[in-house]
Amino acid sequence: MPRIVITDDHPLFRSALSQAVSKVWPDADIVEAETIAQARSALEDAASDLLLLDVHLPDSNGLTALLDFRQDFPAMPIAIVSASEEAGVSNAAQSLGACAFIPKSAPLEDMRRALAAVEQGDFWFPIATETSDADNDDFTKLASLTPAQRRILMLINEGLLNKQIAFQMDISEATVKAHITAIFRKLGVINRTQAVLIAQKLDVPLPVTNMP
Repeated sequence: MPRIVITDDHPLFRSALSQAVSKVWPDADIVEAETIAQARSALEDAASDLLLLDVHLPDSNGLTALLDFRQDFPAMPIAIVSASEEAGVSNAAQSLGACAFIPKSAPLEDMRRALAAVEQGDFWFPIATETSDADNDDFTKLASLTPAQRRILMLINEGLLNKQIAFQMDISEATVKAHITAIFRKLGVINRTQAVLIAQKLDVPLPVTNMP
């Protein structure tokens, strides 16, 4: 029985994904999660065959969660589902190791096709374009960071000082400084500004909605 973890904070979209999953894996054990923390708990509880992951969740920072899950569960396919449907987001997800990118605007039949491709071991990136060598190099560097280093990098991206980062992560300021030194070395940068420019490639802009 395949085990599929669906991570999205919107019940209606989790229901739509569950329907699509059931069409490809009729006997699937479907586990729903609303946050990254719940998804991690589900993945640690039992081996899973696929993670469907939204990038806009209360406890996530863009595509950082994709990198963390890829590092901790390297054999498990991860499909990104997102309302942010820019080609750049799809390209980044593919470069960072996702097996598919499923736009939330896709009809149920397209979701089924995407999951069927994943079930066959294929990739599904309907809106992807070619990623530059420079971007690929930066994604490789970001993937080399540890989860703690990525979290610190995201806090730097938010403009936090070392003291504030230490407080948020409950570590010493000296430990933060040591991590930042390692981050700069891995990213090949010499200051925070350069590090932030690379970190922002993990950001996923919120989708624009039409106001009534």
